[in-house]
Amino acid sequence: MAGVLRFILLLFLHCGSFLFVSAGPHQNTTAVDSDAAFTTTTESLFSAGKTNGTEVPTTGFTSSYSKSTTKPPKTTTTTERLTEDTGKTAERAVPRKNTEEEEEGPLELERRSTRSIKVAKKLKTIQKKPKLIAKKPKVVKKAKPKAKQSVRQSVATETVPQCPPLGLESLKVKDNQLRASSYKRRGLGPHRGRLNIQSGIEDGDIYDGAWCAQYRDKKQWLEVDAKRLTRFTGVILQGRSSIWSWDLVYTYKVQFSNDSHVWKPCMNGTEEAIFEGNQDSLTPVLALFNTSTVARYIRINPQTWYENGTQGDICLRAEVLGCILPDPNNIYPWQTEPAGSKDKLDFRHHNYKEMRKLMKSVNEACPDITRIYSIGKSYTGLKLYVMEISDNPGKHELGEPEFRYVAGMHGNEVLGRELLLNLMQYMCQEYKRGDQRIVRLVKETRIHLLPSMNPDGYEMAFKKGSELSGWALGRYSYEGIDMNHNFADLNSVMWNAIELETDKSKLINHYFPIPEQYTSEEAFVASETRAVINWMQNIPFVLSANLHGGELVVTYPYDMTRDWAPREHTPTSDESFFRWLATVYASTNQVMSNPDRRPCHNFDFRRYNNIINGADWHNVPGSMNDFSYLHTNCFEVTVELSCDKFPHASELPIEWENNRESLLVYMEQVHRGIKGVVRDKDTEAGIADAIIKVDDIDHHIRSVADGDYWRLLNPGEYRVTASAEGYFPSSRNCQVMYDHYPTICDFRLTKMPKQRLKEILAKGGKIPKDLQLRLRQLRMRKLRITTKAMNQRRAAAARRAKRV
Repeated sequence: MAGVLRFILLLFLHCGSFLFVSAGPHQNTTAVDSDAAFTTTTESLFSAGKTNGTEVPTTGFTSSYSKSTTKPPKTTTTTERLTEDTGKTAERAVPRKNTEEEEEGPLELERRSTRSIKVAKKLKTIQKKPKLIAKKPKVVKKAKPKAKQSVRQSVATETVPQCPPLGLESLKVKDNQLRASSYKRRGLGPHRGRLNIQSGIEDGDIYDGAWCAQYRDKKQWLEVDAKRLTRFTGVILQGRSSIWSWDLVYTYKVQFSNDSHVWKPCMNGTEEAIFEGNQDSLTPVLALFNTSTVARYIRINPQTWYENGTQGDICLRAEVLGCILPDPNNIYPWQTEPAGSKDKLDFRHHNYKEMRKLMKSVNEACPDITRIYSIGKSYTGLKLYVMEISDNPGKHELGEPEFRYVAGMHGNEVLGRELLLNLMQYMCQEYKRGDQRIVRLVKETRIHLLPSMNPDGYEMAFKKGSELSGWALGRYSYEGIDMNHNFADLNSVMWNAIELETDKSKLINHYFPIPEQYTSEEAFVASETRAVINWMQNIPFVLSANLHGGELVVTYPYDMTRDWAPREHTPTSDESFFRWLATVYASTNQVMSNPDRRPCHNFDFRRYNNIINGADWHNVPGSMNDFSYLHTNCFEVTVELSCDKFPHASELPIEWENNRESLLVYMEQVHRGIKGVVRDKDTEAGIADAIIKVDDIDHHIRSVADGDYWRLLNPGEYRVTASAEGYFPSSRNCQVMYDHYPTICDFRLTKMPKQRLKEILAKGGKIPKDLQLRLRQLRMRKLRITTKAMNQRRAAAARRAKRV
């Protein structure tokens, strides 16, 4: 009898786990059992406190699961808030990780942390120990029946790791793979139903912030075609991105198909599963299926939504989790190998502790060309580590330009951080291998890589994990400061001086001083920003780029409009060279240079060849680009690396391949233009702070402590003048060629006699004969000039007297 009951119970619990297999839309559809194990959470099992259970994959973000209201099986799948530790399948409960310890690994959808929650692996355990079920009923807290509220309960899931996103957010899923039952207009079509997609400023354009159904009923759906058989494991849902509308889905169903004609619902026991959606329009909510289902198509079918009286629309943004299955028709290895990189690099997300370990390992592998140093600390005390790569680390060499990459200004834009970590590994490996391109870069350039300018913000986004950190979590510093607007506004200082100064010769066009109110302790300036400014002032950087995410474009100064307009083209005096720098990166980036790519969000940068003046995109006062150009000698651009701010770890090898050549060729641009040393003609000592002026370009630069300088210029012939206090200026023609080597333009300046006399007398020395002769000549010249002027005045007075 017990065997019969066991068979009936197994059949009853597994009745919802099926897989559609269909050869075509006109053939008969056959239902077969799914290969994936179907795991169900029961209240009685949680009460039992069984030790042989599968731990729940978790994350520090709200995630939803289906609920069933049928009472006989009491099969309830509920919502849980996820944590940050790494998940594993265990035979017994594992205590929670100490929150004071640093993270060991990134939170990814395929590798989540666990709590000490036990769920059954096999149904027979319920039959074996029924007495334990009634002993500890306090372990379970029943979920509230409200669909609009998240609950904190355990969830039974498969023992297999979770699959990565299909790529709605990263645009790996193309527009033609998305269909919908209906849509209100083109700007709210199914192609806009992508996780974290951003709308334009105005509603009603072609760049709106979600898919919105035309009708308000339960028959509406958004469909994703994976193109191949896929093991679907979950869905991430988000409301509409709009500053004018508030639209979101509270609950929804999911269906699967192999031919888009016959659909099978996602089941929860004997009932169709209903998943909890969003409570706000920004927060992504994850729903994992009770059991994975293999199919080609998946549909999201909203059931309840924010109605706003009668004005609420069915709108959503989504991402689908799924593992693409191997195609049996591809018999050759190259047809089945996933796209990636051949470079042997550490392709994963690194938290603060892991980043530090990786940088240390690179330093130990290449101690002769690398050095790790810190430029300061974040608000919470995390150090801002920099990796220096040079043939003589720790020292500025005469004539060798300084280059920097800065990433992680916005903590949730993580791709730049991982690219710089990959770059330092790659340069170390290739230098040891003897790659002449890398060897030349290392020997001729002093390179500084700051992978995380905002480590506090990154840690916040890291704990939520890829796809679940949303659009803005971790963007700001711990104090809530946007560092991209936190540098001194020197643009306003410059433009105000131009408007007020009547004598244009007194105007300056470089090395603008920082306003006094900005340097005070009460100024609202992040500690990270102060550290970077001190770094800029201590090292004579020539060229830089700061790496961001969320778009695919390269922007160049100015980033701020002159009259505070929302957007207006605002060029610098070096507009042509900045356009060259931006073009160098964009044209060598495999994604940006693809003419068939679709826009990320609400701006089509392909019309501008993927480069744009920063102020012509949007107004950004206090940007690092503008500050670097106006306060130092350094030219800097912003690179928006990816539509997805926090790409999944599985996408990092592809992103490295997309950006590797761009990162290298941009560094090589530091050797364009002219360079040289300004020396004292008599002593051959370098002259610091000598001003280098290029005719027809209203922006000067200065020599550094040893007298060396670098002036970035496009190919052409230029008239260059070097001047310094106490010296006669010197000019010469310098021709810049198309080679990847700068033109050498040295200057030797002659001191003015007064300056030489002051220096000699200050040292208590004797005046040399050549200087005595020079001083005598100057006195005679001055005497002749004054005598001539006096005689002219006397002659004029005599003529007036004669007329009288």
